[in-house]
Amino acid sequence: MTTAATAGSAHERELLEKARRGDEDAFRDLVEPHRRELQAHCYRMLGSVQDAEDAVQDALLRAWKALPRFEPRHSLRAWLYKIATNVSLDAIARRPKRVLPPDYTASTDGTQTAGAPAVESVWIEPYPDEQLAVEDGYAAPDARYEQREGVELAFVAALQHLPARQRAALILREVLGFSAKEVADSLDTTPQSVNSALQRARATVDEQLPEQSQQKTLRALGDKQVRALVERFGDALQRGDIPAVVSMLAKDAAWSMPPMSSWYRGDDIPGFLELGPMSGAWRWRHLPSHANGQAAFGAYVWHEDEQTYLSFALNVLTFEGDRIKDVTSFLNRVVKGTDPEYYARFPEQEVDRGTNLAYFERFGLPDRLDD
Repeated sequence: MTTAATAGSAHERELLEKARRGDEDAFRDLVEPHRRELQAHCYRMLGSVQDAEDAVQDALLRAWKALPRFEPRHSLRAWLYKIATNVSLDAIARRPKRVLPPDYTASTDGTQTAGAPAVESVWIEPYPDEQLAVEDGYAAPDARYEQREGVELAFVAALQHLPARQRAALILREVLGFSAKEVADSLDTTPQSVNSALQRARATVDEQLPEQSQQKTLRALGDKQVRALVERFGDALQRGDIPAVVSMLAKDAAWSMPPMSSWYRGDDIPGFLELGPMSGAWRWRHLPSHANGQAAFGAYVWHEDEQTYLSFALNVLTFEGDRIKDVTSFLNRVVKGTDPEYYARFPEQEVDRGTNLAYFERFGLPDRLDD
C-alpha cells in the first residue's frame, strides 16, 4: 500500500535524481516547499527580511552547486538548513548585529523631538509572518518555542544578544526542533558542544524575554478583543486624543521609531506625542495588519501637495494584558529634518526613501490612501 508520505518521498527522490542530472526545473520544484521556512530561519538569524531573502538565494545557489555531493540517504530539509545556517553565519560575521532603539541608546526626554535617523546603525526589520506563512504551534515535539513566538520582536531582539553560533544552535534546536546530533552536524561540532552552547543561550534569552510571549497574550485576549483594542488605539491617534492614547498604554510602555535612535518611555510619551505625531500638524489614517506574530497597523499621513495620505510607518504593538507595552513604529519614510512640519508636508528633498518603502509592499499594504 502506498501512503501519502511514501508517495511524497518517491516524488522527492524522482526530483532529486533529475536535479542531480542538471534539471534546474526539478531542483526548483524540489526546494520550493522549503523556501519560506528557510526565509523565516534566516530572518531569526539576521533580523532583516532583506538579508534573509539574500541569504536564502545564496543558500539555494550553494545547494544547487553542491547537489552532486548530497547523499540521498540524508534529510534534504536538514541539509538545506545546514547550508542556510552557514550562509547566515557568514553574513553575521560581515556586519554589526541588528538592534531595536531600546538596545541602542537611552530613552529620550519627552521635551525633545526625535531628531535625525541613526544611519550608522543596523536595525531589526518587521517580518510579514502571514505573507510568508509562519505556521502556528511548534515545529516539532522537541521545540521549546512556538514558530510564531520565534519571530516576535522581543524574541528576535533577544537572539541578537547571542554569539552567532549560540544563536544558530538555539534556533535549530529550540524553535525548529532538530535533534542535538542534527544541530551538531549543521555546525560541524559535537552534540556535547551544542548542549553546552544551548545552556548559555537559554540563560541569555530568558533574561531578555518578557514573562509571557505575545502568542499566549493574544490567545488570552482573543481575536475579537485584540481587533477592538487596535481599532480603538488607531481611532484615538486619528482624533489627536493624547489622554485616550496614554490610557491604553502600560505604565512603563516604550515607543520607538527605527531608524530613529530616539525612543520614549512611560511619562515621557505624552510630551513626545504632543511635540510630534499628535501635534496637530499631522493628519492620520490607518489600516490593520500583522507583523512578527503580533498586532500591527499601517499609518498614513496627509500629504498636502499630492492631496493624498502617504504610507509613513508600520506600527507593531506588543501587549501586556489588555494594555500596550510597546509601540514599535517602523518608518516607511524617513524625514531628515527635526521640525514636525517636515513630517506633515514631506517636501521631496527632505525624504530619504531608501529601502524602507518595501515595508508596506511586503505587508500587502498600499503606498497611499485617498482622502
